[in-house]
Amino acid sequence: MVKETKFYDILGVKPGCSQNDLKKAYRKLALQYHPDKNPNEGEKFKQISQAYEVLSDPEKKKIYDQGGEQALKEGGGGGGFSSPMDLFDMFFNGRFAGSGRGRKERRGKDVIHQLTVTLEELYKGAVRKLALQKNVICDKCEGRGGKKGAVEQCPTCRGTGMQVQVQHLGVGMLQQIQTICPDCRGQGERINPKDRCKQCNGKKVVRERKVLEVHIDKGMTDGQKIIFNGEGDQEPELEPGDIIIILDEKEHPVFRRHNGNDLFMRMDIQLVEALCGFQKTIRTLDSRELVITALPGEVIKHGDYKCVLNEGMPQYKNPFEKGRLIIQFMVQFPKTIPPEIIPALENVLPPREEIMISDNAEEVMLVDFDPETEARRRSSKNACDEDDEMHGQGQRVQCAAN
Repeated sequence: MVKETKFYDILGVKPGCSQNDLKKAYRKLALQYHPDKNPNEGEKFKQISQAYEVLSDPEKKKIYDQGGEQALKEGGGGGGFSSPMDLFDMFFNGRFAGSGRGRKERRGKDVIHQLTVTLEELYKGAVRKLALQKNVICDKCEGRGGKKGAVEQCPTCRGTGMQVQVQHLGVGMLQQIQTICPDCRGQGERINPKDRCKQCNGKKVVRERKVLEVHIDKGMTDGQKIIFNGEGDQEPELEPGDIIIILDEKEHPVFRRHNGNDLFMRMDIQLVEALCGFQKTIRTLDSRELVITALPGEVIKHGDYKCVLNEGMPQYKNPFEKGRLIIQFMVQFPKTIPPEIIPALENVLPPREEIMISDNAEEVMLVDFDPETEARRRSSKNACDEDDEMHGQGQRVQCAAN
């Protein structure tokens, strides 16, 4: 049992959840409420970061579980939280190693873009041009935001970029809430409007269009990252972050990637082909034509698998080696057979199994049955039963009240 669940509730997880679940919850919420995406949700973003910082630290988590937020303050486990942006950058740059307290940010944020690619592009390789907008340091004011000497410390937050508000929760109980300073927007400094740079309006950076050539190598996978080092947004006194392109594979109508470098497809064949052999053609992802053959007498059963070696996806960084092309055969049975050809079929097919029918046996009719239709019918019936039960309970309660 835990003393209180506020931090768990903020992240939407249950006490006792795994560190992996905790990271997933923080990742989702931090991206959703990041100030760049939701400028008015700075307080929510801060709460999410504080909750994750406590619950991801075994020592702080133990103190919080036993005594709640007050125990953290009294026990020194929560006397000073990390900067929410600091925590966010360390987490998403893969460098999370502690609270980061007191560490000055030296590197700008990474810019993440999702690029939709086809399976053909991942098979053959491609070069895509991606146009995006990025921040660059204003050349007119050289990143100062205004005239030389115009920058002054924000008097509201005294240069910290944050404001601390104290709330009374009860007798002898106080709560400190830290928010981003509204006057300087967390910068810790401000510029008199008349001294601001006309080009960047005191923001120190301007937006610029950048066109990147994204090289998609053969064999790359869905979700793989292509990183452009130092091409992220520029900020004064910070090393630019990276632009990270994440590949998003578009679903293909025929082929599906399977277990890394294998390709999987389904092929419909007729009953005569399954029994008597066939030849089929397959159009590959690089527009070649493959011919596959099933010899007469080689029976292909419904759902059987076959494969073609070295016709799957190329290996990343080793494109001359390929996986397998796996084919699942789906036999299309005829809906009806003309009665006049049944004797001929009986002559060529294996004989039926002879069975003995007793005099007491009852003859019944076979009717069609669709599992999906039956499942929908049961679901609808259960919903109606629940409505009837609730309606009946309401009547009983009303009668009892009368």
